Amino acid sequence: VQLQASGGGLVQAGESLRLSCAASGRTFSSSVMGWFRQAPGKEREFVAAIRWSDGSTDYADSVKGRFTISRDNAKNTVYLQMNSLKPEDTAVYYCAASSVPLLVRRITLYEHWGQGTQVTVSS
Repeated sequence: VQLQASGGGLVQAGESLRLSCAASGRTFSSSVMGWFRQAPGKEREFVAAIRWSDGSTDYADSVKGRFTISRDNAKNTVYLQMNSLKPEDTAVYYCAASSVPLLVRRITLYEHWGQGTQVTVSS
């Protein structure tokens, strides 16, 4: 599975961005897609996940109510709509694919990773 993330950029606090993650290759092997982020000097952390089959979702508490993950099965693409962005959302955002058929947060359960896209939120 190959993953291509896009949509990052520089925005002001309170604004919105939408990230996209296009999957190609053996996409049938992935059950769940996740978004993670890594800020400078910090560990990579879970943001959100969605299951291809039924669209069920999971969110980190820090983004719940502000971010929305969705998928377009026909396009093999997952989106992360980010609203009410805060400076603490600044990070490189990565999409990832897991073959585990459960909404998982553990990084090691995701076998495939995209290249990351930078999101910078200014105050």
